Amino acid sequence: MSGIVAYTEEKSLTIVETLFRKRPPHVVVAFVAASLSISLSLYHLFISYAGTVEAHAFRSTHLAFVLVITFLIKPLGRKSWREPYKWYSFIDFFLLAAVITIQVYTLYDIEAFIFRRGDLTNWDLWMGTAMIFILLEATRRTVGWAMVLISGFFLVHTALSNHFFWIFYGPPNSWFTIVDYLFMRENGIYGIPLMVMATYIFLFILFGAILMESGAGRFFINLALALTGSRRGGPAKASIVSSALMATVSGSAVANVVTTGTFTIPLMKKIGYRPRFAAAVEACSSSGGQIMPPVMGAAAFIIAEFLSIPYLKVCVAAFFPAILYFFSIFVMVHFEAAKRNLAMLKKEELPNAKEELKRGGHLFISLAVIIGLLVIGYTPMYAAFWAIVSVLVLSFLKKDTRMSPERLLSALEDGATKALPVSIACACAGIIIGSVFVSGLGLKFTNLIVTIAAGRLWLALFLTMIASLILGMGLTTTAVYITVAALVIPALVKMGVTPIAAHLFAFYFGLVSAITPPVALAAFAAAGIAGSNPMETGFSSFRLGIAKYILPFVFVYGPGLVFAGPWHGIVRSILATTLGLFALTVVTEGWLYERVPIGLRAIMFIPSVLLFLPYVSYNLVGLIVFLGLFFHLKKKHIAPVTASS
Repeated sequence: MSGIVAYTEEKSLTIVETLFRKRPPHVVVAFVAASLSISLSLYHLFISYAGTVEAHAFRSTHLAFVLVITFLIKPLGRKSWREPYKWYSFIDFFLLAAVITIQVYTLYDIEAFIFRRGDLTNWDLWMGTAMIFILLEATRRTVGWAMVLISGFFLVHTALSNHFFWIFYGPPNSWFTIVDYLFMRENGIYGIPLMVMATYIFLFILFGAILMESGAGRFFINLALALTGSRRGGPAKASIVSSALMATVSGSAVANVVTTGTFTIPLMKKIGYRPRFAAAVEACSSSGGQIMPPVMGAAAFIIAEFLSIPYLKVCVAAFFPAILYFFSIFVMVHFEAAKRNLAMLKKEELPNAKEELKRGGHLFISLAVIIGLLVIGYTPMYAAFWAIVSVLVLSFLKKDTRMSPERLLSALEDGATKALPVSIACACAGIIIGSVFVSGLGLKFTNLIVTIAAGRLWLALFLTMIASLILGMGLTTTAVYITVAALVIPALVKMGVTPIAAHLFAFYFGLVSAITPPVALAAFAAAGIAGSNPMETGFSSFRLGIAKYILPFVFVYGPGLVFAGPWHGIVRSILATTLGLFALTVVTEGWLYERVPIGLRAIMFIPSVLLFLPYVSYNLVGLIVFLGLFFHLKKKHIAPVTASS
């Protein structure tokens, strides 16, 4: 490796690696957890190759695996399986036995089980009740109390609607009806979210784990440094590029921060970026992961399923908003570097792009496999399976990326454990969806928003945004999206919003909680690395990621940005939004060639707003004002230079 600024991956050991290297504790539970995790990955690989089994059997088996592994590696009252047992550890083993018993009960005679829908036995009732509460406990351990409380509220409301008021008032439902819908059918726990997780998302998470184990993380970061490191603000730009690349294999903003941020944040600080700004750059870049095709966050697959459209169409719709989001951050870090006249890294300090491409460029082929198969028309499951196969084959082309048996087993385990919180969140979200359907609350909520908005789309969008931001403080992106999809999106569609734009609107505002104070997990994680104040970093992230708050409104009113409508509308939306974001960065950063006076920044705000509007006449006025200010500032900057020469 050439250059002194080169990234080398450091990560906590998986259970497999702990066992291989004989590091304490070498315990039976660790071996069982690792074996089950690897088995779960192999099970999904086999199903993706051989074809899916009966729906309920497949989904319940996936969830049973997930619950057992969860109770093994996230024990009650202990931080991890590595800590000594407590006197109450028997509860974990009781839960394990209960999960296995319920799954055996379900699969013993699956045809008879399905036939009893609508006419439950007492055993069905007890098994279903146990599964609901076991799932809530697993949710508490992996996702947190917020989702447990929200799911619990919808459960209680469905059973006792007659004791509530306002739109929550309604006829109560028997516990038999609730268990029948949530446990016996594919509409509750085993509904669309868990189906998408088990069918598509798990394989993409596994693909990312195997790709990262082959050394792709090191390759992505070093390539980004080689391409941008010697430019003004190079480490910050490298952070954006590497996070965008890492985004193709990771759906977690916090995971991206701790992976790339441990290297890029110190580099940004080294050349003069303020700690909080460096942390904000990493947080905003990493939080863009879930909107970046071709491998987006879990909710993107669920969008495709809800809309009954190919996943590729979701990728196409999300492509330009994602590019524009990263473009706006790129411009802001450039302006910040120019404002502060920051130093640039020397080329000899950086990795060599040709050497990096020789070392790991072949790994890009696996991403091309995914895109190619999706374009041809194959399912995401098929595309993910062959992408995984391609990574394994490609890894043997170079010594640095070659997968040893230990690394392969570690990747299979890592993929399964990374999928645990997403799987459990999807299953728990099924409780919310099922409860809302049984109680009829979803239809009431839709009618309420339509009534309150009174035809004012902006008000409906604003209410949706606030609801998503509040939910995002305690729920995962997928859970936020699913909850909003059940309660609010029908109202937006009813008001004339293009369906894909409505779903992406909820998707985006489920994401921005990662960089929105007071609970901004990605920003807080980055602040920990940068040594900056978490709340100040959160507000810096809010300013730096401003595009993510604006773009959803833009593509709702101008769906051309998500490739909906005629081609001329698509071109106009993309060009106008690009210029509008550029104008907005001038306003927020106060820089264009040189510092921009506050008065001109205020004037520049006008074309930024006009360019976001879905009207050609307003766009033209905005373009004229923008160009006038642009050339005025350019002339003002050049004039002193000419005079002095």
